[in-house]
Amino acid sequence: MRKTKTLFGLLLIIIALVLGLPYLMERPAPVKIRPEPVRVRLFVHETGKIVSLPLEDYVTGVVAAEMPASFPVEALKAQAVAARTYIVRRLTAGGVANNAHPGSDISDDHRDGQAWISRAEMKKRWGFFGYYEYYFKIRRAVDETRGLVLTWQGALIDPAYFASCGGLGTESAATVWQSDEPYLKRVDCPYDADPQPVRKVTLPVEQVDRSLGVHLGAVPVIPGAGVRKVSPPAPFAVIARTPAGRALTVSMGGRTFPATTVRDRLGLRSTAFTMQLKGDRVEITTRGYGHAVGMCQYGAKGYALQGYNFEQILKHYYTGVDIIKM
Repeated sequence: MRKTKTLFGLLLIIIALVLGLPYLMERPAPVKIRPEPVRVRLFVHETGKIVSLPLEDYVTGVVAAEMPASFPVEALKAQAVAARTYIVRRLTAGGVANNAHPGSDISDDHRDGQAWISRAEMKKRWGFFGYYEYYFKIRRAVDETRGLVLTWQGALIDPAYFASCGGLGTESAATVWQSDEPYLKRVDCPYDADPQPVRKVTLPVEQVDRSLGVHLGAVPVIPGAGVRKVSPPAPFAVIARTPAGRALTVSMGGRTFPATTVRDRLGLRSTAFTMQLKGDRVEITTRGYGHAVGMCQYGAKGYALQGYNFEQILKHYYTGVDIIKM
C-alpha cells in the first residue's frame, strides 16, 4: 500500500512538471521602468510659496512670460529650447549658491534668471478666447521641442536672450560681460521685427545727477591768480563703442562710466543710447531693448517670418552649438 502511494505521488510530480515546464522555461518579461520626470521647484512671489512643477509645464510658463504669444511658432520653439536649457543647466549644476529663496531652484522673477507666469495669469493677460488660442500654441511649441537642449562641446550652454537688438545685431559676451563664452559671439540680425525699436525718454537733471553722482549743470572753475570761468565740457560723450555701435564707455559730467552702469542706474532700455541736455531735463534716445547678448527675440520672430525653423534660428544666435535630446 505504501509503495502504491509512493508511485502515485511520483506520478503526480511528473505530471506537474510536464504541465508546468513551458512556464518554467519562459523568461519573465522585463519590467519597463520609466524615469521620474524632471521637476522644478519654483518660488512664486505672489503667494510666497514654492511649487513643484514638471519641467515642461515650467517651460510653458516661461515661454508665455518671456515672449509674446503672438510670435510665430518657430520663434516660440526657439524660446522653449533656450528656456529649457537655462533651467536644466541650473538644475544639473546643483542649484545656485546663496539662493534668495531656500528650497527652490528658481523664482518667477526675471531678475532670478527667467520670468514665469501661471495659467491663471495667462487667462488674465489674454482673456478667455485668447487664453485658449495662445496657451495651446505655446504648449505645441513646448511639446514639439520636448527634451531638447543646447550644448557646446557636450556641455549645456548659458542661453542668454533679450528682447530686441534694434537692427544693430548682437554683442559678444566678452564685450558686454567680460566673460568670453565661445557660443555667445556677435552676429548680425537682419530681420529684427521690433515695430518700435527707437524710444525717447526725458528725465530731470536732478534724477540723473543723483543716480550717477554727477553734476551735469555745474560749471567747473580753474583756480589760479583769481578764479576764472572756463567753458564746461560736453555733459555727455561716448568715449568707446562696441563692434555693433552701442555705447561701451561714456563721459558724463566729467566722469567716466561703463555704458551698462548708466543703463542700469537710469533704467534705460539699452546701451544704444544718446543724450542731450535741454535746460533742466535730459532727453535720452535708445535703440533696441536688452543686454544684446545671445538670441534676439524680435530677431527670432523676423527669422521665423522669413521661413526659418527653430533649429536654424538657434544656431544663428548661438555660435557652434548642438541641439540634443536630454
